[in-house]
Amino acid sequence: MKKPTLFAHILIGVALLLPVAAIARPALWVVKDADTTIYLFGTMHLLPHDTAWHYPALDQALADSQTLYIELTDDTPANMMPLVLRYGMDTSHPLPTLLDHAEQLRLNIAANEAGVPGGMQTLSMMRPWMAALTLATAPLLKAGLDPEQGVDKQLKAQMTSAGKQVLGLETAEQQIRFLADMPQAAQLAFLRSTMRDVGKGPIELTQLIDAWKDGDVATIARLEDEDLRQTEPKLHQLLLVQRNGIWARKIAAMLQQPGTVFIAVGAAHLAGPDSVQAQLLKLGIDAVRQ
Repeated sequence: MKKPTLFAHILIGVALLLPVAAIARPALWVVKDADTTIYLFGTMHLLPHDTAWHYPALDQALADSQTLYIELTDDTPANMMPLVLRYGMDTSHPLPTLLDHAEQLRLNIAANEAGVPGGMQTLSMMRPWMAALTLATAPLLKAGLDPEQGVDKQLKAQMTSAGKQVLGLETAEQQIRFLADMPQAAQLAFLRSTMRDVGKGPIELTQLIDAWKDGDVATIARLEDEDLRQTEPKLHQLLLVQRNGIWARKIAAMLQQPGTVFIAVGAAHLAGPDSVQAQLLKLGIDAVRQ
């Protein structure tokens, strides 16, 4: 159930089913040159209401920044729904026809286990990638968690309220097409992996949120980056490595303009050997942990 962070924007978000302890101190990095400061902060796209994650160094970085970059700014329901219908649904090729009999049975069991509204009938209308995301998120949404509690959404509201600019590193359509443009065989592999892991979510997500709160980047890398690399190497390359490289080049370009910028992306992008920081280092740019 360990999925790349962009999935949160496509459906609702990666939710976290766990009680939350007192104060979190998620990891923060800074990139500097003579007249530019860029902060890098890893986020969770959906949190329980009572998660406390602000701390003085983070709040100071936000106060000093003129601009916030998050992964998406156009992930509103009004914008997402047409994209999901366009790229995620396929009523002319029912999903069960792409699976063998044993896989159909497993999908039905997984749909019921995950609490997908409408069960197998709902999944039957979806393309494989969309069905996989629905299986991954259904039990989390069923728990009643609020997508507006995501760190990126809270940061966007905070900076907008302060009259500061908020920009997206990508668009919603770009993120959806990372998955929708995959060959069908890769989409089916993604679906099969999700069916196998549908019952593992709460325990693994508990470990992930604990690591995020503690700023434990090594554990985040183990849970997110290493797992995806081993189980879905093509997805890992597409959704993490390639995007991290693109973002690193954007950050390098930002260093050419004076000012202070705050960049908040899913925590998995700032962990492991293929992280944004590792990609920056290849460009001769050092990101320093705060």
